[in-house]
Amino acid sequence: MYAVTDPTTGTVVATYPTASDADVAAAVEAAHAAAAWGRTSTVAERAACLRRLGDLHAEHRGELAAGIVREMGKPLAEAEGEVDFCVDIYHYYADHAEEFLADEPLDVSSGPGSAVIRRGPVGALLGIMPWNFPAYQVARFAAPNLAVGNTIVLKHAPQCPGTAALLERLFTEAGFPAGAYVNVYATNEQIAEVIADPRVQGVSLTGSERAGAAVAEIAGRHLKKVVLELGGSDPFVLLSTDDLDAVVDAAVAARLDNTGQACNAAKRFVVAAELHDAFVEKFTARLLAGASGAPLSSVAAAETLGRQVDAAVAEGATLHSEGERHGAYFPAGVLTGLTTEHAVARQELFGPVAMVFPAADEEDAVRIANDTPYGLGSYVFTTDPAQAERVAARIEAGMVFVNGVGAEGAELPFGGVKRSGFGRELGRLGIEEFVNKKLIRTVA
Repeated sequence: MYAVTDPTTGTVVATYPTASDADVAAAVEAAHAAAAWGRTSTVAERAACLRRLGDLHAEHRGELAAGIVREMGKPLAEAEGEVDFCVDIYHYYADHAEEFLADEPLDVSSGPGSAVIRRGPVGALLGIMPWNFPAYQVARFAAPNLAVGNTIVLKHAPQCPGTAALLERLFTEAGFPAGAYVNVYATNEQIAEVIADPRVQGVSLTGSERAGAAVAEIAGRHLKKVVLELGGSDPFVLLSTDDLDAVVDAAVAARLDNTGQACNAAKRFVVAAELHDAFVEKFTARLLAGASGAPLSSVAAAETLGRQVDAAVAEGATLHSEGERHGAYFPAGVLTGLTTEHAVARQELFGPVAMVFPAADEEDAVRIANDTPYGLGSYVFTTDPAQAERVAARIEAGMVFVNGVGAEGAELPFGGVKRSGFGRELGRLGIEEFVNKKLIRTVA
């Protein structure tokens, strides 16, 4: 089940043994036992481990990046950038953990004395991570929770077992005690048992809607909190510009990140009617020219995207593309002639294919942008600051980026609404998800 399959060739280059039931039980017990460390260690001690972990990511940048390329086909420069972002995240929480976890005094008006909110760990957590950002997704989940003192059982995607093993080694080298971070090559059936285990206090999943719904259902039956970061079909809304070339460059970058395999990549381009034709011409030319030539993560991923694109064309859309599909390779393309009535308009295309929709005016653009089951991120481009503020306020998404792309940061919360999930990672909000906010009231 856990195997490294090089997507450029389809060759299985390494396999890892799936965990036995005893292995899974031992992982949960180790994380549960290590929760004592989380309660007795100081924030400064945990922050020092996080800082060392960030340093280790920098030291092993080449090894981590090469593994990511081998496992899921990411262009090397992007894989290196992913590792660099991990360094930022670990160092960010090392720098800010004491500030974020300091006692919060409350104004008491109900009687004498004082009160504070003291933030502390809840115990062992389960993380279920995807293949598209094998190191970054782990950092987003692990850094804030280890800063709090929670411990982690981590199930990585089956196609990323090498990265999973290397990350576990780095956590150990950083000084975290045994059980604070435990990698387990578990099956879905075993993970269902882990979620139900009373020693596990919460679950964080980044993945598909289907996986999120299944995890949330089990967690709900057992009264476990979950954080879900699921799919997205983020709108890129272009209303006005005094530099169309710059906007097109931003649009291409927003679509081709990770060969189009990012939950928060721009996928639906909603363009004011007076700019539509010129945008499509420039965007199509630059998207096709700018494609990295990297494969998708697997042959199955390419086949899924192919079915979606073919269905859109069968419904009347026009595909602008060059090159042939083969194996895990899928040529970049642009779908035009779409309306929100097309089935593909309500789907997520996970690959280098963009959808373009003309909008009659601002009202129509907002309607199209929100006509989706997803609500992760969004992008608004306009020369009118008042319009930017109006549209950003009306977009149904967890994140809105105005006149820019690639503007994520360790200090900025990440997450969505609707079928894109709930909860937040990164920033101050990311450390608040799995925390016991304990009230301590002193009367006399």
